[in-house]
Amino acid sequence: MPNPATHSPATDVIVVGAGLAGLVAAAEIADAGKRVLLLDQEGEQNLGGQAYWSFGGLFFVDSPEQRRLGIRDSHELAWSDWQNNAGFDRPDDHWPRRWAEAYVDFAAGEKRAWLHGLGVRWFPAVGWAERGGQGAGGPGNSVPRFHITWGTGPGVVEPFERRVREHVAAGRIAFRFRHRVRGLNITNGVVHGVHGHVLEPSDTPRGEASSRVVVGDFDLNAGAVVVTSGGIGGNLDLVRRNWPTERMGPPPAFMVAGVPKYVDGELQGLVQAAGASLINPDRMWHYTEGLRNWNPIWPNHGIRVLPGPSSLWLDPTGRRLPFPNYPGFDTLATLTHITRHEYPYTWFLLNRQIIKKEFGLSGSEQNPDLTGRDPRLTLRRATGKVPGPVQAFMDYGADFVVRDNLRDLVAGMNERAGNDLLDLATVEREVRERDMQLANVAGKDTQLALARNARALLSERLIRVAKPAPILDPANGPLIAVKLNILTRKTLGGLETDLQGRVLRPGGEVMPGLYAAGEVAGFGGGGMHGYRALEGTFLGGCLFSGRIAGRASAAAL
Repeated sequence: MPNPATHSPATDVIVVGAGLAGLVAAAEIADAGKRVLLLDQEGEQNLGGQAYWSFGGLFFVDSPEQRRLGIRDSHELAWSDWQNNAGFDRPDDHWPRRWAEAYVDFAAGEKRAWLHGLGVRWFPAVGWAERGGQGAGGPGNSVPRFHITWGTGPGVVEPFERRVREHVAAGRIAFRFRHRVRGLNITNGVVHGVHGHVLEPSDTPRGEASSRVVVGDFDLNAGAVVVTSGGIGGNLDLVRRNWPTERMGPPPAFMVAGVPKYVDGELQGLVQAAGASLINPDRMWHYTEGLRNWNPIWPNHGIRVLPGPSSLWLDPTGRRLPFPNYPGFDTLATLTHITRHEYPYTWFLLNRQIIKKEFGLSGSEQNPDLTGRDPRLTLRRATGKVPGPVQAFMDYGADFVVRDNLRDLVAGMNERAGNDLLDLATVEREVRERDMQLANVAGKDTQLALARNARALLSERLIRVAKPAPILDPANGPLIAVKLNILTRKTLGGLETDLQGRVLRPGGEVMPGLYAAGEVAGFGGGGMHGYRALEGTFLGGCLFSGRIAGRASAAAL
């Protein structure tokens, strides 16, 4: 039987969720001299949440790294890109748009200096995520803005974990792990605490599914509550329930999970049931290049390919996906094309020359050189060899086919898919038509033109985009096919908040005492990204909204 309810000692603010946004919020509150209880349903080994597993990409505007590479960026260009990318078109987009504008100000202003002052550093090459390719007024980044943190996700978490632990040592912050919140304490409309279940202790390694056995109850009260409980990407049933079928067709029957199982979205729903406004739940950010992890950590663990622009993208019958559905250009457009056509999977077709330069894998554990801050190991990326983690997927991954010739490759693809949808003639025609465009320095193939354009930038040419060459050239072999699955990741909608991080009721009234930050709030306002993300903006959204909610909640007491 559960133990009797427990009550909190004198506490100023309760922060629910010890991911990146929660760590930032807790540190800011304690910096202001307030006392904090930091709760999480997982054990201490999961401190940092999803951010720990991330690649550590951050969106900066007109950074020193960009300028050193000759990339000319500006606040005006970034805000134009953001608006074109987000596509704000609803009455509910008032606060999301306000948050978006504030975030671009932050990314073009103090964000980098603030983090640099905390000891965060970045890889000198800036990545070009979401390349767009549909014209100046279309979605995507006009220039590279994806700054990879030296240390990847753990390198972003580290300074905030350090600050929190210093406050713990000083008695200003107390941890309450294995505390699963099941509701808010509300009196006369004012939120003043949380209640829920104490779960049995768990020593399961970081990211693995932990026990949900209840051993007690708790009831904790404070002057304010900050919810930083994350998104829904580990709850595939909820992803499917929120899926925008009218825009994108039916949800995929099979998806891989890009986040741990504990990213379940349950607290977001409980807060909504308590009276909060939850907006834009149909806006989500899922990837089209998911791999089944050959060495999984959490159930149904998927890894995203971070592709360069050169792989040939084929549907299940071997036909090339139409413009603008090229690798790394427009995630939402490509996802919509795939799900509207109800493709259960798609294929990348490439060769060794392309994969060794253009295949990155998302995740701190998939990038031991950057995560370990190892300069010698990192320099191997420029040696022309296939990176070790990518080679491991080629050797052991369930979604890879590697063969010396196209006939055997197609046969292997059919075997891997468990059907005979591919015929050699169709695939060969697609590949040869592409390869014939390389006889001259220019041609009519849009994908090749965009790849050539990217190589005009030094960083793209040196470490990211392969020199255009025939896929079927034996010197560039062997041939490789990669079966791609839809991978769940981020919640773009969320609890509606004002620019102080205060949670709103439907109609715009503030819920006194309640704040939200991070993914549970759509990274700010209930959806500052709109329909699409420019990338590098998720960790940054946790940092920005966590800082705002922490400072505002402390100042209000």
